[in-house]
Amino acid sequence: MIPYETLFENNRQWIAQKTAGNPAYFAELAKAQTPDYLYIGCSDSRVTAEELMGVGPGEVFVHRNIANLVNNIDFNVMSVIEYAVKQLRVKHIIVCGHYNCGGVQAAMVPEDLGILNPWLRNIRDVHRQHAPELSAIADPQERYNRLVELNVREQCVNVIKTAVVQLAYLADGYPVVHGWVFDLHTGALIDLNIDFDGILKGIRDVYNLENPSPGAPPTA
Repeated sequence: MIPYETLFENNRQWIAQKTAGNPAYFAELAKAQTPDYLYIGCSDSRVTAEELMGVGPGEVFVHRNIANLVNNIDFNVMSVIEYAVKQLRVKHIIVCGHYNCGGVQAAMVPEDLGILNPWLRNIRDVHRQHAPELSAIADPQERYNRLVELNVREQCVNVIKTAVVQLAYLADGYPVVHGWVFDLHTGALIDLNIDFDGILKGIRDVYNLENPSPGAPPTA
């Protein structure tokens, strides 16, 4: 366990390191943020966005929650997406899951988990939607890993369903949505090669929010 006081000493060392070669580092950092990337990831303490991507402060806008979910009634993640697209004008939105995800593993177990039930139901719904594929995987670890990947894909679809992403993409050609998985065993980032354009075209019959009819109620 790291002693609490050590965190402040680490902070002082970090400040010294950052200002050693550039005394104006923090003055410049405080001016504004102009990230090109929104990263939606898991809250797992082993998966830190900036470090695994090799980027510094100001280069990626980050939202994290248990099992990297994008739920349309979660005002937290919806507000983050809205701000990132409208105000920061990010070019890429990344949903990043990881193997050995505790949230995904918990959702695979049919038991009462208290307050976690409504949250994990989102992953259980993914499990239900892809039950034939998952049931055909004999190895439990491979089945677990596949659900991690499928969960990332479905959360990417949820991002694409949002009006703010659809309208921005129609107007500007961005943001583009990507799905990644971080492999804790190797440190590698795996691009799931989400077919952004294909998914967008595939959901338009139901989720097309680009040109809503006058007076029509919103669908997402």
